[in-house]
Amino acid sequence: MFEFIKAWYTRKFSDPHSVTLLFLLLSCAALLYLFGEFVIPVLVALVIAYLLDWSVTKLEKLGVGRLLATTLVMFAFIGLVFAITVGIVPTLWKQLSNLVQEAPSMVEQGKYWLLHLPDSYPALISVDQVKVVVNTVEKKVIEFGQMLLSLSLTSLKDVIAWLIYLILVPLLVFFMLKDKSELAGGIAQMIPKQRRLISQVWHEMDQQIMNYIRGKVIEIVTVGVSSVVAFSLMDLRYAALLGTLVGLSVLIPFVGAALVTIPVAAVAMFQFGVEAQFWTVLIVYGIIQALDGNVLVPLLFSEAVDLNPVYIIVAVLFFGGLWGFWGVFFAIPLASLVKALFNAWSGQRENISEEVSG
Repeated sequence: MFEFIKAWYTRKFSDPHSVTLLFLLLSCAALLYLFGEFVIPVLVALVIAYLLDWSVTKLEKLGVGRLLATTLVMFAFIGLVFAITVGIVPTLWKQLSNLVQEAPSMVEQGKYWLLHLPDSYPALISVDQVKVVVNTVEKKVIEFGQMLLSLSLTSLKDVIAWLIYLILVPLLVFFMLKDKSELAGGIAQMIPKQRRLISQVWHEMDQQIMNYIRGKVIEIVTVGVSSVVAFSLMDLRYAALLGTLVGLSVLIPFVGAALVTIPVAAVAMFQFGVEAQFWTVLIVYGIIQALDGNVLVPLLFSEAVDLNPVYIIVAVLFFGGLWGFWGVFFAIPLASLVKALFNAWSGQRENISEEVSG
């Protein structure tokens, strides 16, 4: 066994290119783990820069200079963000406020419905079982309310930080786009010359990350707008808020859809009761999720994602636990990075058993 491990270690790390790749990987992981919250503006700017670089590149191919192309794209992006903020955010905030005000009534109605289940199904459900469920739900609702209150109080302290981010992030994005070649060249000079495997991993990941970010934004918008339209046509209350939540739920593969089902079902039950309209809402919601998973995702991410669902879920849990929202957002690219690293090191593989026997 020792000879086997020794042979594996000698094979993988006798090559200076492998050592350079491992050192860079460990350095980046340590930097993100120790100082992740301090570099969040840089990460946000990097995501936006990846998203907008495609447009800048297209304008360059049409003969527009890099500086002018970057300026035009940035103005268009800031204008779009401003329009969304002015046109959509007030509606979402109003619906959220109304939902919070009606939440106690919804909880009481749900409690009433649960307490009367034993009358309809006495052979399946007992009164004691229902009381246990009701008490558990009430405790969770109280804990959730306390968490929201603490988050709102904490966010008040971060207003200045958010204002700084609103200035820093657009500036970072602008210079990342404008000076892309210079920045890439500067980073390349910092990396040792033994970087064949680093280049291999980078070329494999670069296009995947760009496709993933652009595809994820398209998916969020498509699913969100479709949900808002569908809920509005069914006259479901809080249609804009619920549709936005459905759109954002695609950030968390598999798990997000299950979580958002709860508020959608709760609002539909509170509004329609357990009637035909309630089941219609759930069926339409299920159709949207099915089309997203079986049509939209394969269409957008056929080249960017080639991972087993088990690996994706594990990546969401692992990286989300490490870095919160951004860990969840980048779970699939990070899982793809792990796969690319494995491919890079496996590319040097020889027959270890033959070496050991020799």
